Amino acid sequence: MSNEKKTYLLCYLRTGGGHFAPARALAQYFTSSHPEIEPVLIDGLENSLGYARYIIEDGYRILQAKAKWFYEFLYATNKFPPIGLFNVFMATLHLKNEMKKAVETHRPDKIIIFHFFLIKPVYQVLRSLNIHIPVVTVITDPFTAHPLWFKQKGQNFVLFSERLKQACLRKKEDPEKLHVFPFIVNEKFSRSLSADEIQFHQSQFGFDPKKKTVLIIGGGDGIRRGEKIVEKLLQANLDVNLVLVAGRNKKLYNDAVKLQQSFPFLKVFGFVSFVYELLNVSDIVITKCGASTIMEILMLKKIPVIIDYLWEQELGNMEFVRDNRLGIFEPNINRLPAIIKNLIEDDNLRQTVQQNIERMNIRSGIKETAEFLVTV
Repeated sequence: MSNEKKTYLLCYLRTGGGHFAPARALAQYFTSSHPEIEPVLIDGLENSLGYARYIIEDGYRILQAKAKWFYEFLYATNKFPPIGLFNVFMATLHLKNEMKKAVETHRPDKIIIFHFFLIKPVYQVLRSLNIHIPVVTVITDPFTAHPLWFKQKGQNFVLFSERLKQACLRKKEDPEKLHVFPFIVNEKFSRSLSADEIQFHQSQFGFDPKKKTVLIIGGGDGIRRGEKIVEKLLQANLDVNLVLVAGRNKKLYNDAVKLQQSFPFLKVFGFVSFVYELLNVSDIVITKCGASTIMEILMLKKIPVIIDYLWEQELGNMEFVRDNRLGIFEPNINRLPAIIKNLIEDDNLRQTVQQNIERMNIRSGIKETAEFLVTV
């Protein structure tokens, strides 16, 4: 029997954390649970020209932070086939060489795709090399997927909701190739910290254990309108530990640090590696509507207060929380203080929301998805 490992390519783009996070989580699972598999993470733009990375990756983040309306406009116009296909063609010009290099270098046994811009170049490379390698596409948007995911016919899909499966069926996708699992979240979010561990981290962070903790967090680039959110909550004189994660947003970080001088109960962090610990010691989380962040919050039984989402990409995420009463959606920042005050002071309301979260039995689908990928 050969002891040679099987190689799986996990191909992603860093357009936000939603594509890389599940790829990394699956790679970690394969490494720990399947020694016969060697997962290789492939950034499709790793060696691309600087302007291509800037447009595709940095442009995504900049538009989300600075011109959300324009990002949503581009998202909508790319649903129009001529525009969408043109942009796929342009992206393929910059991605195809990296995909070809990855396939030729690693000679993989399986390819797993985590971004729609990588679908066309992967299939083109396989055709040009005249080789057959099983390919699985993981649609990282759990509820509302862009049409560009579906331009390549005959794909094997991993989906994260029955709602999206029904949308795929309406698109005449083969039901035999639609595989639904719980959303992929790092396994550590499946376990809450113990009371002693929470107390330790409260002390480490300088939080008052007698007060509720309100965490403000977006993605790696902070949260849009973060300065106004902090100011409104500070003006309300809420008796809480108020915590801001500014991410890479240096202006937001610096402005919040200045506020600390007058409001010492405000704690400010930049880009952190301890989101898990911060979520565990928090009671209420003010956030935007990225899928990974929302699922992490809900798995730890914390209450999300959503102040923003990207139309139409994150619409389903917001509706999932709002319609199942797992948290609150409130885009009007002026109303945030009253909402937070109500959640802090009304024990029945807080407990009702937490019971709704528990009833949903939200769990990580990493094991189920990974085991499927081994067999498919």
